[in-house]
Amino acid sequence: MAIQSQSTQTGARIIGNGSETAPGPGPDIMAANTLEGNRVLSSDDQDLGKIKEIMLDVQRGRIAYAVLSSGGFLGIGDKLLALPWSALTLDTTQKCFLLNVTAEHVKNAPGFDKEAWPSMADIGWATQLHEYYHAEPHWLSDPLAHAERIESGAPLDEPREPPEAGGVKL
Repeated sequence: MAIQSQSTQTGARIIGNGSETAPGPGPDIMAANTLEGNRVLSSDDQDLGKIKEIMLDVQRGRIAYAVLSSGGFLGIGDKLLALPWSALTLDTTQKCFLLNVTAEHVKNAPGFDKEAWPSMADIGWATQLHEYYHAEPHWLSDPLAHAERIESGAPLDEPREPPEAGGVKL
């Protein structure tokens, strides 16, 4: 398994022994659809729901969020929650994701329904979401943005902006 230092970790962490027993390319590189439907457990070991979608930051070439489907029955009446990808840990032994907060914290989280998705690239929304889950924003460690700031002469110590909202909902 590839090891990254905590300071450069921007994606979901991987734990467990699945890489030793799983055939194929996983768990370091996987098809997104193989992760959809995976259970998500809270830090207090409660089942929160399942991954419904994986959202990409297309310009940066990264996973930005996992959309959790929670509650409801057979997709009816479920609440959708955007989870910062960096707040998740893939547990290859239990074949699920672990979220770094309690079930109570998730219960009180802002969510949305399938007919009214938020603009996930909006800086206000994105910043609040990452703060709520105590997660490093995916746009902070962008090497391309760092190089562009050096070229432009922009200060390196100012917070970086998330990608601009494009109003596109997939």
